[in-house]
Amino acid sequence: MTKKFLAWLLALVTVFGLVACGEKRTEPSAPTEATKPAADRKELKPLLELRGELPALKSREEMLDTLQKEVYGYMPAAPTNIEFTSKDITTDDYCNGKANRYSIVAKCTVNGQEFAFPFSMVFPKNTNGKVPFFMFIGFTKGPTSKYQSTEAVIDKGYAIIYYDYQDIASDDGKFDNGLSTILYPDGKRGDTDPGKVAMWAWGAHRMMDYAQSISDKLDLNRSAVCGHSRTGKAALLAGATDTRIQFTYSNESGCAGSAISRRKAGESIARITGTFPYWFCKNYKHWAGREAEMPFDQHWLLASIAPRKVLVGSASKDINADPLSEQLGCLAASPAFENGFACDVMAVAGDAFLQGDIGYHLREGSHAFTETDWLRAIEFIDYHTAK
Repeated sequence: MTKKFLAWLLALVTVFGLVACGEKRTEPSAPTEATKPAADRKELKPLLELRGELPALKSREEMLDTLQKEVYGYMPAAPTNIEFTSKDITTDDYCNGKANRYSIVAKCTVNGQEFAFPFSMVFPKNTNGKVPFFMFIGFTKGPTSKYQSTEAVIDKGYAIIYYDYQDIASDDGKFDNGLSTILYPDGKRGDTDPGKVAMWAWGAHRMMDYAQSISDKLDLNRSAVCGHSRTGKAALLAGATDTRIQFTYSNESGCAGSAISRRKAGESIARITGTFPYWFCKNYKHWAGREAEMPFDQHWLLASIAPRKVLVGSASKDINADPLSEQLGCLAASPAFENGFACDVMAVAGDAFLQGDIGYHLREGSHAFTETDWLRAIEFIDYHTAK
């Protein structure tokens, strides 16, 4: 064989190994607490003060009530009954033989009617004892997704339970499918009735129900809900409204997610409610252009997760989400946590502030859910559960 042919063959084998779980593997940046000396950074507190006076934190119950009334709509009730059926659909080459994949169906009784939806679980092989796990509000029901770094997560000993968010409710203005059909039999919503974000969060709670049903395999003390962009908003709402979930990771959730709304750059309430009004309750649009008058802001959502743990992820070029407003959300929510936000300066790309019960990391790049983001979330969970 020629050297040229051998090089080609090696490259081919490498590519097939990398995509066996459906994604291209990339090496994350090395963990760091600060890539630039603090003396060269802008302090966060004055930047937060420029946003105007933020509403003071209140009790978790008061904050969640206001957020549901004014932003998301009140969460749908938990099912009166839920049953699960599971099937092993592992193939020999899945995840390079490192994991089993299961197809699961949840059959729920909601408002006296049956609602069923599918989801999946990827479980690492050759494990000892219970494993930590993510519940990912995902974008596909299949084994591959550009947002789901399955093999990297499996290599860290974590399981992933995930579903296609549109199997709960379609991502459009229609309320005649999925869970919407049961909640709104006539297709009409009241001002405080749940929008799609709340329904997707409800789906994450059902994954937690499933996790509890196999608690002999999963470590419930290391349970984490996560999502990206619109499902990052849903992940925050799911974590805030379900105290069974110990960790929440929101990746680039931006407006109506982790970002402070007052004087936010990029996407605003006016823009998001004009483009995606069905994500929220009808009341939310009334605050478009009136952010300074709101009796709440998004730091309330982050604070409602306390005393459990939450990590917020941003990307340096994600102008719509506005990384600074997301970091300021962490700072404003910090007093709610026993160990608050461990950062007082503006982050630069590559930073990861993980020691506090509310953490933050800023990745170089644009709007995406990358392997680096998944590994940061794992690093955060491992740090706080190793104590």
